[in-house]
Amino acid sequence: MTAAPILNELSDAPATAVLETDEGAFQRLLENHLPLVRSIVERMRRKLPSKIEADELYSIGVTGLVAAARNYRPSRESSFASYATTRIRGAILDELRRMDWMSRATRSKAKRLGSAISKLEQEQGGTVSQDSLCAEMHLTEDELADLMEEIRPVKFISLDGVDEQSEVEEQSLHEIIPDDSCVAPLDALERKEVLSLLALRMEQLPAVPKKVLAMYYYENMRLSEIAACFGLTESRICQIHTQTVGQLRHYLTNLLA
Repeated sequence: MTAAPILNELSDAPATAVLETDEGAFQRLLENHLPLVRSIVERMRRKLPSKIEADELYSIGVTGLVAAARNYRPSRESSFASYATTRIRGAILDELRRMDWMSRATRSKAKRLGSAISKLEQEQGGTVSQDSLCAEMHLTEDELADLMEEIRPVKFISLDGVDEQSEVEEQSLHEIIPDDSCVAPLDALERKEVLSLLALRMEQLPAVPKKVLAMYYYENMRLSEIAACFGLTESRICQIHTQTVGQLRHYLTNLLA
């Protein structure tokens, strides 16, 4: 069945059902017009890149159909099919604009560049030189280079796809692309070893400095509270803390040198 008979058939559907409280009537209205969504998607799909899946557009179109059914008023519109067509196309176009990485201004520049290249190719009958393209578009070489970079297409790839350049068969990209948020195994091992040596060095500290570090860093006590526990002045505890941390820092510096 072609698109025209479908539209004629659907235009006779019970559009007033949307105004009723019967949920079954509302569902039947949607089911009767689902072929309209498929017809619109198929027509729009012909002008779109192959990477855009028809099923995704169909899902968006169904959302537009539901919105049309909820907002349709027979007294204002000629037919539900006509009204729904506008809403379905609008929903799909809105989603396509949202998915488009290129702004309207950038796309306009790309169209202007494409027109200039096509014109020069017809006039010169061959490859277009950079100088002739700059002259045609009234741009400097740097400005043309900036424009080419701005409109350079973005290539989307799947991390689950197979890396064609990998020597290992069927190795997906997510298996070979490093995760910057993860610590490398060698770094983690080195850190663990350094912490182990640092803990051993802290065990060798005199009793008072060791207790001061434990109370300050593990028990979150203030220096004044630590001073009261030892019966010393806060300045003395601060001095012990500074000296002890300095010794440990010097130990780590020599260890990692």
